[in-house]
Amino acid sequence: MRPHAYMYGKKLDERDFDKTLPPHSKKSRDPPSDHEFSYRWFRGPQKEPCAYEQCPRRTSFSPHDWSIHALGGSGCSLQCVSTQSSLYKSTFCNSNCFVQGWKSQYTIRKDTPKTPLGTGSSSVGSSAGSLNDEDAQSVGSSGSIGGGLSNENGSSGNQNQPSTPNAPPRGFVGAYSSAQSFNDYGASNFEAGYGEQQTEEWVEISRDQFYIPNTDDLGRKLKLEASAYSSETGELLMHRVVKTDLVLSRAPPPPKRNLVTSKTGGGGGARFRILTYNCLAEIYATQQQYPYCDFWALSWDFRFQNILREIVDVGPDVVCLQEVQADHYEDHFYSAMSDAGFEGVYKQKTRQSMGLAGKVDGCALFWRRTKFHLVESYSIEFNELAQRQASQVLGMNPRSEEGAAYLNRLSKDNVAQLVVIELAQPSLATRSNREPINQVCIANTHLYSNKDFPDVKLWQTWQLLQELETFVLSRGTNLPLMICGDFNSTPDTAVYDLMSRQAVHPGHPDVNMNNADDTASILPDAMSITHAFQLGSAYNTVIGEEPKATNFTTGFKGVLDYMWYSAQNLRPLSTAPIPDESVLTQHGEALPSTQYSSDHLMLISDMQIISGGSRQ
Repeated sequence: MRPHAYMYGKKLDERDFDKTLPPHSKKSRDPPSDHEFSYRWFRGPQKEPCAYEQCPRRTSFSPHDWSIHALGGSGCSLQCVSTQSSLYKSTFCNSNCFVQGWKSQYTIRKDTPKTPLGTGSSSVGSSAGSLNDEDAQSVGSSGSIGGGLSNENGSSGNQNQPSTPNAPPRGFVGAYSSAQSFNDYGASNFEAGYGEQQTEEWVEISRDQFYIPNTDDLGRKLKLEASAYSSETGELLMHRVVKTDLVLSRAPPPPKRNLVTSKTGGGGGARFRILTYNCLAEIYATQQQYPYCDFWALSWDFRFQNILREIVDVGPDVVCLQEVQADHYEDHFYSAMSDAGFEGVYKQKTRQSMGLAGKVDGCALFWRRTKFHLVESYSIEFNELAQRQASQVLGMNPRSEEGAAYLNRLSKDNVAQLVVIELAQPSLATRSNREPINQVCIANTHLYSNKDFPDVKLWQTWQLLQELETFVLSRGTNLPLMICGDFNSTPDTAVYDLMSRQAVHPGHPDVNMNNADDTASILPDAMSITHAFQLGSAYNTVIGEEPKATNFTTGFKGVLDYMWYSAQNLRPLSTAPIPDESVLTQHGEALPSTQYSSDHLMLISDMQIISGGSRQ
């Protein structure tokens, strides 16, 4: 079941579980005794999250409206503490709303009964903080509130719990008909005067271990009470209460991207839709790298649903993905894409995982089962190509200083995928098309990212084309070819020249680098860097130019991703233009944002196999 709403919070780091406990740790070093758990979920009261009447967050709980970008760059709520102001105890979701609301405030004389203007609640969304200490008990933190003990943040436990007529289940410390000790929205709520406190109702909604928020939870906080008790004696061993921030709705999908059709087209060849997308692996999606994006919008649980929905909504027949984390392919992508009707293969980079198994990214390639069948599948490791080039072609000793420097320069762990897929419903021979083409070769790659290594990117591109040339031409057929992926190269680089012009100009700066004395020269003579394919760029062919940007961050905005095709037997019928910058920045300073869950943008093209293409 797909959730219709989400709780956004920090994810616990799995690496913390294996760390040695410090001497002052309160965690037990001994294994726990046999125990059982009980769970109770509660839904908090509905409150107005901001005292400013024109605030969009009073009626909307879309993640877009609760992001740092929407809150004016600040996640802090503000509360009026002036006892002489009509806004006393009123809480605002950000400074802009406070400034606007302050324009309507007026001074109240001390001898005049005071009634607060707003609700007195401080609701601060998933990325905003709270003025009350109790909000330290957010997702990822917990406090012990049973047995008269103080919780971990130093505040007293649930001391004002009312008695209940029915005995609670074993392991449950108390009910929440009144939650005065959990002052959920900051300031207390008052009715007629400041001395009369309003009761806040918390409603029990589940006793399961897991709870999936629904539309009834929007704009409310959730609270989980978990108790552990001895299986033998029933003695309460531990009790924790965890409170979430406001439950927000599922993010709306990105705007639909209309296809632009090529002026030239037609013919009876088979058609298919293909996309390429760098998904931004979780290991790279950090607050340090993207400080302008909310931490919850960077979480994989949030981003995966958006990325998957974006892919499926396009209705592709072939999907080329980059930066797919190894564990995410196994646990998320393959099963979800399989349910959507796709089959796929995966190739991870050749480097070791980043501390934990599966924490390394790679490339994934999927095809729709009803459209294609797999014929062949291969993978290319550029590290292996470098070793083969050094020993077999250049005659270097890998252990020599020259050989070690050469391999160190080229061994960047990048990979490529290669599949041959065949139409599930092959085209039959006709009088006008006696030899229909029913197979397509798809290559998917992600080249080295460092901008200071253009020679490495050019070498990887050249070697990829050499491998593809050997593979395709050895088949002895007119096999259509598409090369998609993140080339980490802009249109002014030698990589683009090689792909589009079959050669590199000898005077190009990328082949005339002033390498330092300790940097190995890895490229042959520029006249030797060639290939036999006649490749075209799908976007350049249809629109007349490459997109303005396929990677859109605060540090870089430009084209890095491409869809190349063999011009003699494939024809691009349409492509989906990249959204304007005004659209990309509507809900964030750059990508990723609450609307776009990767720092790259998806490229989409409808392709057609040219029937009876000329044989080479």
